[in-house]
Amino acid sequence: MSSDRALRLFRFFVVVFAVAALVAPLGGCAGWFNHDPLRVNVAGIDPLPSEGMEVRFNVKLRIQNPNDTQIDFNGISIELELNGQSFATGVTGESGSVPRFGETVVSVPVTVPALSALRQVFAFAERAQSGQIPYILRGRLSGVGITGSSRFIDQGALSLPLALPQFGVDS
Repeated sequence: MSSDRALRLFRFFVVVFAVAALVAPLGGCAGWFNHDPLRVNVAGIDPLPSEGMEVRFNVKLRIQNPNDTQIDFNGISIELELNGQSFATGVTGESGSVPRFGETVVSVPVTVPALSALRQVFAFAERAQSGQIPYILRGRLSGVGITGSSRFIDQGALSLPLALPQFGVDS
């Protein structure tokens, strides 16, 4: 066999191996091409000890998987926006799974900088008349799917009490 032919045969095997190495992982992720997006909602908020001029909360996220394959993740980042302005951000390196056609609750510690909290105090005063505060929760689950992450968004309005309690002194 000539060295030219051996070189061509070697290149052919390298190309075949490279294509196989790129295509093989897609077989396990084939369902991701036709998957429904995850549903993520805030399930609860608990206070955490604050540090300095920051306020900290533990946001519990309910992650629902409407697909017929389990979803594994290894980190979450979120950003909460109130009244069109950034309010709080948080991250966790927590790992877990969301079962097929199932759900799980994950806790993410978030930080509210003092300036954001102050801005929102004034915004709450302006919005108190309507009783609604619009919010957007954006986030990302790491380690999911072909791209290595799955983004999610939840939005709506927080309802405020329409009538604030009146405190007075009885005579």
